[in-house]
Amino acid sequence: MPIVAQSTETADWVSRFADDVIEESERRAPGKPVVVASGLSPSGPIHLGNLREVMTPHLVADEIRRRGRQVRHLISWDDYDRYRKVPAGIAGVDESWAEHIGKPLTSVPAPKGSAYPNWAEHFKATMVASLAELGVEFDGISQTEQYTSGVYREQILHAMRHRGDIDAILAQYRTKKAPAKKQQQKQVDEAELEAEEGSGAAAEDDGSSGVAGYFPYKPYCGNCEKDLTTVTSYDDDSTELAYNCTACGFTETVRLSEFNRGKLVWKVDWPMRWAYEGVIFEPSGVDHSSPGSSFQVGGQIVGIFGGKQPIGPMYAFVGISGMAKMSSSRGGVPTPADALQIMEPQILRWLYARRRPNQSFKIAFDQEIQRLYDEWDKLAAKVADGAALPGDVAAYTRAVGTAAAELPRTARPLPYRTLASVADITAGHEDQALRILSELDPEQPLGSLDEARPRYDKAEAWINTHVPADQRTIVRDEPDAELLKSLDEASQQSVRLLLDGLAEHWSLDGLTHLVYGVPKVQAGFAADATPKELPPEIKTAQRSFFALLYHLLVGRDTGPRLPTLLLAVGQERVRALLGE
Repeated sequence: MPIVAQSTETADWVSRFADDVIEESERRAPGKPVVVASGLSPSGPIHLGNLREVMTPHLVADEIRRRGRQVRHLISWDDYDRYRKVPAGIAGVDESWAEHIGKPLTSVPAPKGSAYPNWAEHFKATMVASLAELGVEFDGISQTEQYTSGVYREQILHAMRHRGDIDAILAQYRTKKAPAKKQQQKQVDEAELEAEEGSGAAAEDDGSSGVAGYFPYKPYCGNCEKDLTTVTSYDDDSTELAYNCTACGFTETVRLSEFNRGKLVWKVDWPMRWAYEGVIFEPSGVDHSSPGSSFQVGGQIVGIFGGKQPIGPMYAFVGISGMAKMSSSRGGVPTPADALQIMEPQILRWLYARRRPNQSFKIAFDQEIQRLYDEWDKLAAKVADGAALPGDVAAYTRAVGTAAAELPRTARPLPYRTLASVADITAGHEDQALRILSELDPEQPLGSLDEARPRYDKAEAWINTHVPADQRTIVRDEPDAELLKSLDEASQQSVRLLLDGLAEHWSLDGLTHLVYGVPKVQAGFAADATPKELPPEIKTAQRSFFALLYHLLVGRDTGPRLPTLLLAVGQERVRALLGE
């Protein structure tokens, strides 16, 4: 049965899972390395939802390593699965790829322009690079290599000998058996199924019966390479198997004891691997929780192979703000590589470490990323001061490093929203960016832009790839003479107060104090008066003052935080644009 993390405020779900996994491993395989597993299908871009399939066991495996125990994190690349549909939105791929539907993913050409030999390797490579950046240590297993080299031969023969037992288990969950004459249509229909979380579970193929009976094995055609095949006879003693291909009409008779061009259907393949690898812990998506799903059925079928079902949670989906549930087959969904372009690996690890697996969450590529970084920086300060809650400390510790080493970090982690504003305003001019950033804290000026990397590069990438053109900041070339002439006396006074204080307050903290203080001083209060000491109308005056400055500097009523904007524009140009 799946284990479920309990909900407590200071709980460290990773430690509790590690306790259970170690205990279960000692019960099943005493003295042997603990085995945890993930499965990924390189059927298209491997997205941030799929990453939970990896991060959950990774975090548990890493905790076990921290305790000095041996552990293997297996990632099964389901690259011998069938190519089921042409994903939308993938560069270098058009409808001509439909001719490959039904072939193994490793037999499908890579998208045009790819440096990789086939479809599976193309999409696998990006994920491998992302996992390296995230500090994920794993043993990768290609299912193409496993099947085509005969590693699973005995397991396949065993499944065929026990096909009646397997069929009886599956029959408990079948609501309606398709007539044999509908098998070809069923196979074609499967090509249209959408990919779901995790691995080859999407097709949920159980190898339902044909005219010759039930078989849990599908050959790939010796002529067209597709799996649109039907087993027409099989002899247990000789292992002689005959099949025909409904795609091209090819027929063939082979000895399964010598044949390596086919695979067990998914609902049998997965539990077979649990037994073969001795998997103790493997999470599965919530789509596996329904009756008859591959995880539930696998829990019974695994016994036929002499194994036990892994323990592990059902994990909830990960979403992207403004998007529906992610699907690899649709294409155009954010991947870990996309996230790592705009987000330091520590932050991405933290998003998965701080939420229990059964909690869904969203990853924002919009303005929310700035709030996320603010939250992260506050947590880092609390951890440094010893003021963070134990559960938060645990999640932070797991985010910044692994049992092997800490992840590379930014030497001077300046606020992400500040870096983004600077990158926005300077538009790629690094010398200007360094000038502005060095003025943020005159007492500890930034000596090199490298000190702010990689965070600066992530913020710059976010500005360039996720902020619409109409929201980018373009500083005026010339003062808005008409607006300046139209200012009433109070507005003129507010601008003058700001100009008079620029030189003295030319730092991030100083300008923050200045821009918030001008409306207070105008109203007869001290510049450092607290909100409790001020009437509500001061906030209204501040908003009006800020809108005026934005119009004078960038021609609209909003923009980057004013202190950052002022530093970016530079004191001399600010004075000119404000009419001095």
